[in-house]
Amino acid sequence: MYAIIRTGGRQFRAEVGQTIDVERLPHSVGESFTIEEVLLVGNGDNTVVGQPVVDGASVKVTVTEQFRGDKVIVFKYRQRTSYRVKRGHRQYHTRLHVDAINIS
Repeated sequence: MYAIIRTGGRQFRAEVGQTIDVERLPHSVGESFTIEEVLLVGNGDNTVVGQPVVDGASVKVTVTEQFRGDKVIVFKYRQRTSYRVKRGHRQYHTRLHVDAINIS
């Protein structure tokens, strides 16, 4: 069984026992919560597509880690003008462990 969930403006495929890296969420490590924004639930040949979300479906997850991603270098350059700007950015992420997919 799998579910397509939306969190942080992006969509993720969630299966029980899987870990997902999403944008930072305001939950502490070890905390469990449910994601109500389930767009699709699939189980073998049965697929339930929400419009826009599936009624009564939820995904229970546990926060396992809060971390920062790899550094992304942003380099701006204009030729013949002595213009060079180098900046770095590290995005905050939250690692979630999928505990259960509920549909009623």
